[in-house]
Amino acid sequence: MTPLELLYEKPGLPSFGLPAPLATAYGGELGIDSPRVYANFVTSMDGIVALGGEVESGGIVSGHSEADRFVMGLLRACADAVVVGAGTFRKTPNHLWTAEHIYPSAAGAFGELRAKLAMTRRPTFVLVTASGAVDAAHPALERDALVVTTAAGRERLAGRLSAVVRVMAWEGDRLALARALPMLRAEGLHRILSEGGPSLIGQLIAEGALDKLFLTRSPLLLGRQEGDGRKTLVEGVDLAKRRTSLELLSLRRRDSYLFLRYSLSELDRDGNPSST
Repeated sequence: MTPLELLYEKPGLPSFGLPAPLATAYGGELGIDSPRVYANFVTSMDGIVALGGEVESGGIVSGHSEADRFVMGLLRACADAVVVGAGTFRKTPNHLWTAEHIYPSAAGAFGELRAKLAMTRRPTFVLVTASGAVDAAHPALERDALVVTTAAGRERLAGRLSAVVRVMAWEGDRLALARALPMLRAEGLHRILSEGGPSLIGQLIAEGALDKLFLTRSPLLLGRQEGDGRKTLVEGVDLAKRRTSLELLSLRRRDSYLFLRYSLSELDRDGNPSST
């Protein structure tokens, strides 16, 4: 893969000391402090991250970019856990949320990085579903995994999951993922990557639980029509009163694709940021 071109990086960012093949391809270093919750998205130039219907649309939005798949793999390789919502899960029936699954040619280097960081062979898969109406035979649930759900969801999934899948259930019919974070961290899951869709990221931001955002800007225009089901980066919450601010930490380029990294903070009454 042609390496990403580094255009800007804030001084003093954390560094893992990436294996040479990863550092070359990424155009420099990467590090993520712990504990952290970070998200990764690809968006069109007009802000579309998901198309309507039941087909997984990330590849369409990204234009099937090799560089985007590499960055997705790298961020998974840095994670103790990868979290997805039920909508994303249903649209990707054969997907495994691992670094080597999305970018196989760097599997060895991804494994070397995880060994260096004293991490497990692959990140723990975490599925968030309020209803429990998901395919219990999905291959991602045939290995060590966690399902965060409600009491009703737990009842619906009872007896259907593999013995290696653990369930965390909450009372009520609405999930607040921020409440689950202490339990995930008690499991040793400190760097948590969200690939969970615009509803899940909206909830994380609204709860003040998202620390970093990695955003691929795809050079495509997709447009929207009334009722087409297309979604932008954040859905289902009104963040205007929260006054969430993003600070650009790094900017990379591959052809006409931009790879941005942000830190999130909340603005106080005087307009000053306080990091989340």
